Amino acid sequence: MSTRGTLYLIPNHLGLSDTAADGAADALAHIIPEQVRQITSQLDYFVAENAKTARAFLKLIGAKHPLAKPLQEITISELNINTPAQALAGLLAPLLAGRDAGLVSEAGVPAVADPGADLVRLAHQHGIKVRPLVGPSSILLAVMASGLNGQSFAFNGYLPTDAALRSKRIKELESRSRTEKQTQLFIETPYRNAAMLEALVAQCAPSTLLCVATDLSMETESIQTLNAGQWKKQLAAGKTPDFHKKPTVFLLLGQ
Repeated sequence: MSTRGTLYLIPNHLGLSDTAADGAADALAHIIPEQVRQITSQLDYFVAENAKTARAFLKLIGAKHPLAKPLQEITISELNINTPAQALAGLLAPLLAGRDAGLVSEAGVPAVADPGADLVRLAHQHGIKVRPLVGPSSILLAVMASGLNGQSFAFNGYLPTDAALRSKRIKELESRSRTEKQTQLFIETPYRNAAMLEALVAQCAPSTLLCVATDLSMETESIQTLNAGQWKKQLAAGKTPDFHKKPTVFLLLGQ
């Protein structure tokens, strides 16, 4: 039996400031650990949600750590919500043949609020070594900074876009949070952040704690925790967080 490759789970940055030069400086130094950047630079096969953004990430890696091959010769296969289940075997084939690979997230860590979990599970089924590498997770950073319960929390992805269904879901999560003393996390399409906060304020009890965590790990980072009653007063006074079209994590904890 041939030696199988290793599947490295490679974290990506959550966003870079406009002042970060395009590959001219080590823009990842304070975000991605040195060992992770070194390992990434040595690979020549990657699976990513989007090949274009994966190449941009590798270009940043290559600014300080020479890549194993010229960027145009590195293989990047895409895995996203449109990838059929039967295509996973093909993505894994190079590892079965002994080639190491990197599963790269679009932002943050792979397979968490990110496609890739099915590929990781298939790797385990085939006896392929899976090695998760350290890097930023917006979910964990938000929990850390929120002041809400970090002993028990649940990530719920996106809530329904339909207003009635979204309101119902918020009520369900608030009830669960209050009963189980569990922090509930979710995200929204960035241009709908304001609508999400307004819905939370409208549906939650005044005592329910709400945290809005925006642009985590970036220079424009903003994190604020208030109860729903306090948020209501803020919004009424026109004090809306600066989160329009910015990646944001919402957290709630029923009291």
